[in-house]
Amino acid sequence: MSILGLHHITLVSADAQRTVNFYVQVLGLRLVKQTVNFDDPSSYHLYFGNATGAPGTAITFFEWRGAPRGRRGIGGTHHFALTVPDEVALLKWKRRLIDHQITVKGPYDRRYFQSIYFNDPDGVIIEIATAQPGFGVDEAQPGQLFMSPSEESQLAKQEDEGLQQQVWAEPLPLITADMALTVGMHHITAITADLERTHAFFNGVLGMERVKMTANFDDPTSAHWYWGVNGGQPGTLITYFERPYSTTRASQMGTGHTHHFALAVEDEESQLYWRGQLIRSGLPVSPVMNRDYFKSIYTRDPFGHIVELATRGPGFAVDESLDTLGKRLQLPAMHERQRAHIEATLTPLVVPNWRDYHKGEVES
Repeated sequence: MSILGLHHITLVSADAQRTVNFYVQVLGLRLVKQTVNFDDPSSYHLYFGNATGAPGTAITFFEWRGAPRGRRGIGGTHHFALTVPDEVALLKWKRRLIDHQITVKGPYDRRYFQSIYFNDPDGVIIEIATAQPGFGVDEAQPGQLFMSPSEESQLAKQEDEGLQQQVWAEPLPLITADMALTVGMHHITAITADLERTHAFFNGVLGMERVKMTANFDDPTSAHWYWGVNGGQPGTLITYFERPYSTTRASQMGTGHTHHFALAVEDEESQLYWRGQLIRSGLPVSPVMNRDYFKSIYTRDPFGHIVELATRGPGFAVDESLDTLGKRLQLPAMHERQRAHIEATLTPLVVPNWRDYHKGEVES
């Protein structure tokens, strides 16, 4: 029994249509499901991902109209990252985003990958990171030693500054196959006040490998640890900045912020094993909840961040065909009799065809 990697991240949006337009028309993701928050059917729950919304590609949103802006801090997420293969794809994304009047920072050399940063319309920090070179570039057994970014040479810093000035020469009105974001997430980064306690949770309880101990490249006073699977493969990574309460407030949930993130487990048997492991460790854990497209249990990290363990299946095609995913509001059976009321409460969505924003066929 093992954690397989990332399953999804769920964030809070102030405007569902604006979110659809950005993630489909700008980033080229597919809206694979429009449904409601199972615990609050008066609000949308939207899922974006690759052609099928496979685990690890799913970015999901609750629409909370009128809610206050969230605040990044201890017990919350700082940002999430999507995966591209190489620097060429990064430069293409930088150009495409700039052409959409979006401010882009980077590319930066993070030693284990290169990346750019920007914000979605609600202020969510999104990173796009390269799949390589990985965590073995500076130690034979990743995660055993503290690797300080301050040890980088002045020449490397100068090269990084030069990298930040680069941009793809030609406009990219369509997303080319080599830059498509269909691989899914690279990592999720959150904030803790104590990395040892966080390590006890992800490694000691959930069995994930610590693959790197380093510091925040932009703030060397803040330690930055990574946990993952199979040596820290992109799509399996959870990372945390360590920041003390003396300088950082607790996070506050709201628009532009994460509600929770989910790790993937193979099936219900595996999920029950991990539920038992959490109980044996004295941690709070919910009963198994049927979310139609997967089953879930919920716990919290040592500083209160909601962490979900979700099964890989059955997937988003259980209530509509693959060809029609995301085109119609789907309701859980317990809310179906309220469809007329729910549809009257929600603002209908116009769903763009995600393939219209790609050049050529899109791989799953």
